Amino acid sequence: MMNRDEYVKKLKDQIDQWNVESKKWEAKAQTAQAGMKAEYEKQLNSLNSRRDEAMYQLKLLQGASAGAWEDMMKGADQAWKNMHEAVSKARSHFEKK
Repeated sequence: MMNRDEYVKKLKDQIDQWNVESKKWEAKAQTAQAGMKAEYEKQLNSLNSRRDEAMYQLKLLQGASAGAWEDMMKGADQAWKNMHEAVSKARSHFEKK
């Protein structure tokens, strides 16, 4: 049977080990959070860029003459498809995590 001092020392050593492990996991969590934040910002920037392009195409379409309408619709359709793809990609990426 351990005496009191040995027992207290053993508990302190165990707590110290847990603190070291806890700090390691904390560091891993912070690294993961930073990576996720960077990926989120990348996806958000892509989404915003595609949204801006779609909005630009919409403004052009609103002021277009009837003759220019068909040519402009091709560009607008592609911009809206790009926007949809960006939203879908961002959604699927973050639903996996």
